[in-house]
Amino acid sequence: MNTSTPSRAPLLWAAGISKSYPTGRTERVSVLRDVSVAVEPGEMVSIVGPSGSGKSTLLYCLAGLERVNTGQIVLAGELVERASEARLARLRRDTVGFVFQNYNLISSLRVRENVALPARLARRRAPNVSAALDQVGLLQHARKRPGALSGGQQQRVALARVLAAQPRLVFADEPTGALDSVTGARVLGLLRDYAVGERSVVLVTHDLEAAARADRAIVLRDGAVVAQLRGCSAAELLEAQRSAPTGAPAVRDGALA
Repeated sequence: MNTSTPSRAPLLWAAGISKSYPTGRTERVSVLRDVSVAVEPGEMVSIVGPSGSGKSTLLYCLAGLERVNTGQIVLAGELVERASEARLARLRRDTVGFVFQNYNLISSLRVRENVALPARLARRRAPNVSAALDQVGLLQHARKRPGALSGGQQQRVALARVLAAQPRLVFADEPTGALDSVTGARVLGLLRDYAVGERSVVLVTHDLEAAARADRAIVLRDGAVVAQLRGCSAAELLEAQRSAPTGAPAVRDGALA
């Protein structure tokens, strides 16, 4: 399926976005170049590419955490470029969940309090924290503080926080980077199962096996989309990374040029 003609209105849509940063008084370095993507409800999309290809920057821009220089992003019906910082904060609070590499847990709060925090801030009914912690295998650590947990356990607390909050869109940046293979597979399975109905997941990862579990994989190189594959294997993703020249037209629906 071509992302330019989705069967349903996309939950997330971006067209022609570019992002650069100043490196001096007059010079800038380009990180994203004319990137267009769409994420439909019920879809899990992975973003892969070599280190420095712009994967995390793209995720931050799509989530409204970074402002783009050019292009448009529509997140849950909201035009991100025109939204105030306060409006974007409310949109993320009500619509988006994050699983980042640095976990973003509050060290002074216990694990169960961290998991319940998004609902508390949004003044929503308390979520089923115990069920969310049980899903990630950490129910027995509910009363501990994050500092008493390993990095992998803290990552799972961050995932439990998302599972409890039930946002429409989850952004996950290297969610298995600190996990062993068994726990990583469990986390990926939870993210895979989460993308159903009106909920979607955008996953940034170096792990091509993990990326291949998504409905669709977007391959970046030097800040540009060089391929999009549906129903692909890790080997096909590796070949796409190696063979697609920068600036090549996007490849879609599982076919390699």
